[in-house]
Amino acid sequence: MSTDDLGAESSQATSNVRKRRRAAQACNICRVRKIRCDGREPCETCSTTGQACAYGAEPNTQSKSDLILEGILRVEKTLQEMNLRNSKVTSPGILSGYLRDENIISTPLSYGGPETRSRHIVSQSPVTSGPNIHNAILSSFHTSTTESVLEWPCFDHVPSIRQNYVSIFGLEQSRPPLAERTTARIPFVSGSDLNNIINSFQHSVNFWYPTMSMQKMNHLRSRIMEGYEDNTTTTCLAFLMMALGCASQSVMKTFEAHDPEAANEQQSNKAMADMYFDGALKRIHVAQTEVSSTANQCFLFVALYFAFLQRPLQAWSYINATAAKCRLLLAYSPLESTAEDEECTRRIFWSCYILESDYLAELSALPQSGIAEIESSIPLPGDYSTHENRDTEEQSSLYFLACLSMRRLLNRVHNLLYAKETGAGLDDARFPYIVCELDHQLEEWRELLPSSFQFTVDTQSTVTQHGGFLRQRYLTCRSVIYRPYLTWLLTNFNESKDSPPNVLEKCQVCLDACLLHMLNLRDFTHTVMVDTWICSLSMTCAMLILLAAIRIPALRDLIRSEATTVGDHLQQLMHRWAQVPGHFQSPSVAQSLQMIWDVHGFIQHEYEQDDVRKRRLSNNTVDTI
Repeated sequence: MSTDDLGAESSQATSNVRKRRRAAQACNICRVRKIRCDGREPCETCSTTGQACAYGAEPNTQSKSDLILEGILRVEKTLQEMNLRNSKVTSPGILSGYLRDENIISTPLSYGGPETRSRHIVSQSPVTSGPNIHNAILSSFHTSTTESVLEWPCFDHVPSIRQNYVSIFGLEQSRPPLAERTTARIPFVSGSDLNNIINSFQHSVNFWYPTMSMQKMNHLRSRIMEGYEDNTTTTCLAFLMMALGCASQSVMKTFEAHDPEAANEQQSNKAMADMYFDGALKRIHVAQTEVSSTANQCFLFVALYFAFLQRPLQAWSYINATAAKCRLLLAYSPLESTAEDEECTRRIFWSCYILESDYLAELSALPQSGIAEIESSIPLPGDYSTHENRDTEEQSSLYFLACLSMRRLLNRVHNLLYAKETGAGLDDARFPYIVCELDHQLEEWRELLPSSFQFTVDTQSTVTQHGGFLRQRYLTCRSVIYRPYLTWLLTNFNESKDSPPNVLEKCQVCLDACLLHMLNLRDFTHTVMVDTWICSLSMTCAMLILLAAIRIPALRDLIRSEATTVGDHLQQLMHRWAQVPGHFQSPSVAQSLQMIWDVHGFIQHEYEQDDVRKRRLSNNTVDTI
């Protein structure tokens, strides 16, 4: 071997040692984010992001749940810093020093037209700054609701979509109240039936919103077996647990609608659920006068049952009442409260935060309970025995935490981009940088998911239903993050037919997310049981966005061919879901389904017209030749 070869080999070995040494000396931040660290103190990454740079003496041995918690806290800190910086930004050049990305737009998108000048008025609105930054709050009258999208000027060309439309609040407010049933006693259930109902409750409601401990559940099971029907809060809660368990069984049988026996069982389960719910409502006044975690849990379960009945206004009313009791219990420590009671209250608080935000996302004028204003001061869920199986309990806690962190991120997106007065979604100079940072936080959230909840960003099946539900949340968030690019193009496409390539690229991200959001919709128990009303509006919004984009040739070419069939897919699924409550179906869900079908027809018509135009152009070209 020559001297040169030896020198080259030695140099390569030295380089490899240096790389290994650099990897071994990665700081804690770079190790968690899985990015290269230069080994300095502080390293370049931490210097750029303004984070504390520390090197641990031991390798990272954190569990997956610890990494998720750490990731959430890191995202919280990053967003607080970004809000503080945004409040001081006067030009894109200042902001670009904090948020760097080679693909983001480095100059304002506008061309100086009259419509664009009106968009910049948003940036002149005052931005609240101070020590308490409410970055995970949905602002009132935000502009990202389905009804806001329906008001886009591009739909002026299809007036039939709006002409028969009635406001969601108007439809739901005019619904008749629940009819009182004449059943005097709660039906008898055998021991095996009772176990099946409680197991169904455990694997549905208490998995998604794990607020009931095993100790309390076993106590309620005993009361049901012994036939207690007294007017106490405990009995009220026992009936609500049974009602939600039977409702969950009813939903599961809905997925087997092709089987006549399953259809009969579905109706039987629904009838039993209603009887238990009626028994609970006759005792809810007792919970109203009691200040305890048990009483508060009654209110939460009533809200969840109204969500199952697809009655959003009634569900929101009880969510609001539950949130008020939570704030009271968290502000004062009851004399006889235990550590279990305090953890139960905190979990009910976070459940209210998720549910209230879901309703405010579509009915932005609803009065808020105020829990979002104090969410940053409330501890995240801790140890709590909710399931017999420890693995199931851990999966439930991680799923709850994943839903919670996604809801926080969704609220930030709505607040930063679509707040009525201060949102950057209409400020061409600001939104590209904010979109870049929010997308980074979204991808961090996805990367931190446990293996059982992980998913691919396509139409492949997920390992569990829970992963499928989380993918729907991810796609919703992704489409809302990138929507400002689409609205910019819809506003400015008449001024310049040659849109910037980077804008078209970001528009495609939004459109792909909308289409995948619809294509990936499945019979998720969580969706059907609690979120059918929310889902109907979300799907309507996605269909409207596709229709708006298809009318522009530059965007039509970016949309996948499945756009012509997705409306039929949604109808087949959601028509069955709308019938789950029985005879009194939600009029706003029915309106959403009708609008989805109408938009589906318009989309097909647009593609047919496009095919005609292409054939004419081809024929004219042949004749010319």
